[in-house]
Amino acid sequence: MKQYLLSIYQPQGGMPEPEFLEAVMTDLGVLRRELESTGCWVFGQGLHDPSTATVLRPGNGEVLLTDGPFTEGKEYLGGFTILRAPDLDAALAWGRRYALATHLPVEVRPFQGEAED
Repeated sequence: MKQYLLSIYQPQGGMPEPEFLEAVMTDLGVLRRELESTGCWVFGQGLHDPSTATVLRPGNGEVLLTDGPFTEGKEYLGGFTILRAPDLDAALAWGRRYALATHLPVEVRPFQGEAED
């Protein structure tokens, strides 16, 4: 099976209401347990706010460190999941479920090459 990255993008701004966030986390827990039970789960985790990021940019034989996200935008990577799926259609089906659970855009992208079992 190939491995796929599901990137979850969220808008800048404050956290959602606790009731909403609790429902999202419950739905994500259900998805994770199902992925684990089917052998498709590899890894996944939410990320801290983009203000905690550090960018390392090479140039002239040195590396410049800057605080903050790589680019400024209205949306940023808020979390990700890596899963195994037999094909893109199966990975997209999981991605749809993540989009419905989080109410956020989800990008599904295959890793290069075949995953080692």
